[in-house]
Amino acid sequence: MGLVRTVGVRDGGAALPRGFWTAVRVWLEKPQVANRRLCGAAIEAEGTVALGEGGEESPSFAAVRGSEEQGERVAPAGAAELGRLWREVCTQLSPGHGNLPSPLAPWAGPDPRAELRAVLRTLLPRSSPAGPPAPPMKELAVQDVYNGTVTFLPLEKNSEGKYEIKKCNIYQIQLVYRKDEEWSVSVVAPFPEDWFSDGIAYPKLAWLGNELLSKVAKWSVEQKPSEFKSTLSLISVAKYSKVYQDLKGKYKEMVKVWPEVTDPEKFVYEDVAIATYLLILWEEERKEKGLTKKQSFVDLGCGNGLLVHILNNEGHSGRGIDVRRRKIWDMYGPETHLEESAIVPGDTHLFPDTDWLIGNHSDELTPWIPVIAARSSYSCRYFVLPCCFFDFYGKYSRRQSKKTQYREYLDFVAQVGFVCGFNVEEDCLRIPSTKRVSFIGKSRTYPPTEHALIDKQITLYINNRQTCAVVVCDRKVACNHKDHSDDVCKEAGSELPKNETETAGSIWMPGFQPREKVEQIRNCASLPRDFVDDVVLSVANLLLNAAPQKSCYDMNDGNTNTWNQGVLNGRVHIRDWRKEKPSRKTKPEVKRRLSAEAFKTRLCWFFSHHPDGCSLPSESCPYAHGTEELRQSQKIKKKKHIQ
Repeated sequence: MGLVRTVGVRDGGAALPRGFWTAVRVWLEKPQVANRRLCGAAIEAEGTVALGEGGEESPSFAAVRGSEEQGERVAPAGAAELGRLWREVCTQLSPGHGNLPSPLAPWAGPDPRAELRAVLRTLLPRSSPAGPPAPPMKELAVQDVYNGTVTFLPLEKNSEGKYEIKKCNIYQIQLVYRKDEEWSVSVVAPFPEDWFSDGIAYPKLAWLGNELLSKVAKWSVEQKPSEFKSTLSLISVAKYSKVYQDLKGKYKEMVKVWPEVTDPEKFVYEDVAIATYLLILWEEERKEKGLTKKQSFVDLGCGNGLLVHILNNEGHSGRGIDVRRRKIWDMYGPETHLEESAIVPGDTHLFPDTDWLIGNHSDELTPWIPVIAARSSYSCRYFVLPCCFFDFYGKYSRRQSKKTQYREYLDFVAQVGFVCGFNVEEDCLRIPSTKRVSFIGKSRTYPPTEHALIDKQITLYINNRQTCAVVVCDRKVACNHKDHSDDVCKEAGSELPKNETETAGSIWMPGFQPREKVEQIRNCASLPRDFVDDVVLSVANLLLNAAPQKSCYDMNDGNTNTWNQGVLNGRVHIRDWRKEKPSRKTKPEVKRRLSAEAFKTRLCWFFSHHPDGCSLPSESCPYAHGTEELRQSQKIKKKKHIQ
């Protein structure tokens, strides 16, 4: 039997069959969302092929690269390769049963000239900690819309360098209508007994039937459109995968020596990913413009400076500027150029000789970066990755509720770029962060002769943000500046108020407050330890001495011991650590090391103060049960320094 598994799907929202093909597209373009051992897939070419009499292909052929929405023509070489592969595939498959081995659904329709759609993709494996990544693998996916099937044909080269179908790993995903709102989605493999699992691109058949099929069925009926662009939509995924693995291997040692209090794995690998994206983006820009010299840059609000360090090491001249120096700066060496300085948007902070401005989680500078780029020079471009929500003059205030706060803020940052005369492109990065959407301004929507007009438009827009609400632009990333500038000028008036005509002078917004060099401590970290201990003990005594109140929790638990009697209004109680479930997530090495160093170096509060003592046995409690268990702390206390 070739049937791996079938799952039923109930479609109450009329999502099928269209939703099935949307799900197939996800699996084709982003297989890593289901198979974590892949880092992505590169769509090499795709197009339609018409089956003629006897299953022979029609000479008419068209190839398209990327998604159907983009409509980007593929190179002739890609179309030629796909056409050649299709001819070879047809000769290798059985001429009967619609060219496919039973029990796969045949490629056939009511018309013998029915068209199929072929997609040639390359599967990109993740790197393995034990060694280099597995080689990329090519696969030809054939979509039969009439029959509701997509057939995956693995390809491997023979001794002559020609591609052959790896028949043992052929599989097909089928959509079948049952009745009313009932459908089924199935995975079929014609040769299950010969299936070869490499553990990467081709897991076991059970994985296809359980994991992949469940996800395809779920995606098929989901009608929640994404608010964001596809990940890495503006660059080559294959190239990104290779460069990222190279940079990750080169800079992974930074995790072990990270001196900051932030999570080293998150920040190191996030900056490696951002650097990878920029390096590929800039390489493609040089090819487009015929340039040989690598682009220069300035990173505004560079923070720990690792992104600047990587870009400098990879041959790009540039510097990072931040209001506060970080400890890690001293580790980079003289080839990494970092400056400790506050940036106040104005004529004194322009960069006319710089190719690119970078805003990587640049906070209060985020909306200003397109403005600074526009006024620095006509050739200056920018890359911004918004994180915290800031307007020109302070915290960003929401102006509508139809969008999420994040999407609304992204639209605002995109609108700033449009107003500044940039063709703004949006892309989603592959980084360990919930704020992954970036904006890129590579080209202008106006000729150099209109610079004065655009500059006035920018000033009107900035001033207007302080006085009245603006019309939030529709989510478009391909429109000219006139579509936005007309609305802005109508809102703000055709002339600047007399008392604000100087705002485009040396300082563009008087009253702008850059981040303080020494950040104020807003929690109890700087309070005297004795005071904190007294407050904790007072609150605990109030909880312990409060009259017990019956609640659903008490009645269901059936155990009214002292731990659960410390209740206020049936809600607040002292945590019972015996009921805490250990986290499944493995802690980073640095945090594990810190936990080991702190073990038994402080007295257990429960052992000393709670009437029942500590709920954990001594061997399970990280704190000392009595002075005889106290260990000398191995960590040298440092002067508090807020990053």
